[in-house]
Amino acid sequence: MISVVIEQRPQMLARAAEGDAHAFAALIQPLLDPAYRLAAVMLADRSTAEDAVQEASIKAWRKLGQLRGDAGSLRSWFLSIVANECRMVRRQRWWNVVKLAEIRPTQGAGNAFDAAATDLKSALLRLSPDERLPLVLHFYLDLPLEEVARTLGVSTAAAKSRIYRTARKLRSDLTLEEVF
Repeated sequence: MISVVIEQRPQMLARAAEGDAHAFAALIQPLLDPAYRLAAVMLADRSTAEDAVQEASIKAWRKLGQLRGDAGSLRSWFLSIVANECRMVRRQRWWNVVKLAEIRPTQGAGNAFDAAATDLKSALLRLSPDERLPLVLHFYLDLPLEEVARTLGVSTAAAKSRIYRTARKLRSDLTLEEVF
């Protein structure tokens, strides 16, 4: 069954490129969850992340003819559209003006794991979106280095270097928090 679906992907991609909305929906459906998780981490807001993925899906539908490669490169192509959409959202004026209220749990509700998770989340949010992107793609979405490189539009060595540098920066930021 799985091999039949894999064999049909190039055919579905060709049909989608010709304007078949059902073929496009079948191709993009498995990519929506990773795309939403990527957008949620980059934007730190669920509602805005949903909007970004929806906009990225529309752009992908419109630009499907520009996809170079096979159906296997569809995921990295779509995730790069999502990442670009997140960057555009963050550049908009309202993003810089509107400040959302931060909801904090009550003091007795947390434990040491919650505190560590909060520290990690805070440290991740202090990274720029471009620094955060390779980490999210590799460690959160569990993409191999080659696919991270395709999504970022860089070589595999450059993707590996970006992940290493950002992880080192994140590690030093977390270590500094523990000292104080």
